[in-house]
Amino acid sequence: MLGDAKVNPPTLRAVIVDDEELARGFLREMLRAHPEIEIAAECANGFEAVKAIAETRPGLLFLDIQMPKLDGFEVLELIDPGPAVVFVTAYDQYAMRAFDAHAVDYLLKPFGAERFERALERAKSRLGEKLPPQLLSAVRGPAGRPQRMVVRDGTRVHVIPIDKLDYVEAQDDYVALHSAGRSYLKQQPIAEVEALLDPARFVRIHRSAIVNLERVARIEPYGKESRVAVLGDGTQLPVSRAGYARLLEAMGDSHGSRNTTR
Repeated sequence: MLGDAKVNPPTLRAVIVDDEELARGFLREMLRAHPEIEIAAECANGFEAVKAIAETRPGLLFLDIQMPKLDGFEVLELIDPGPAVVFVTAYDQYAMRAFDAHAVDYLLKPFGAERFERALERAKSRLGEKLPPQLLSAVRGPAGRPQRMVVRDGTRVHVIPIDKLDYVEAQDDYVALHSAGRSYLKQQPIAEVEALLDPARFVRIHRSAIVNLERVARIEPYGKESRVAVLGDGTQLPVSRAGYARLLEAMGDSHGSRNTTR
């Protein structure tokens, strides 16, 4: 009898992230035709998404890009590699960055059922692929300098405006981002952080340190041929020979001379 047919339980969890209720509802409707997929969470902003993804560990992620609080790329920076990511957005200018971030597909609103099914099949074929962590840090791509950096601390998310970033220190595979007397640890090589920051404002003064030029009060000798940068709050950072040359170039010779004790 047809009524006695058993329905297989869902085998795949999905999370939908979009700040528009109508868009979430449309994706929910599309997924109704797929009983093998369970919608584990629906999120209206990036903070909710980071928390829900950590709690439900989905295999599929439908992710909007332009959202309040955190955008889609920042969400990707903050989650562990794992879900097959399908970006869903009304803006086509992010497509290159999305595929640089190894997104499975890029659904441009409005889209129909046929286009959705193609994206879903592609996502299923990519389930379980591990995204290299170093690619996540490049998710922002070259499309302009970031105005802020995001750091996950357990279930909490810290947003650090670039203007408030004082200096960055390398700590093995991590960096410590120092801002307003606080330190935030992020798993990212210092070279990748350097590439994100504006070189006119931030200078790599040592293999283990990047400094915000506006925070440098003076440069002092330290030992025979080494120097330290002294920040406005008294923090001392090592300055290598190459770093000193970069500092002088960035600050201008006259500015550098005025702030340097020889």
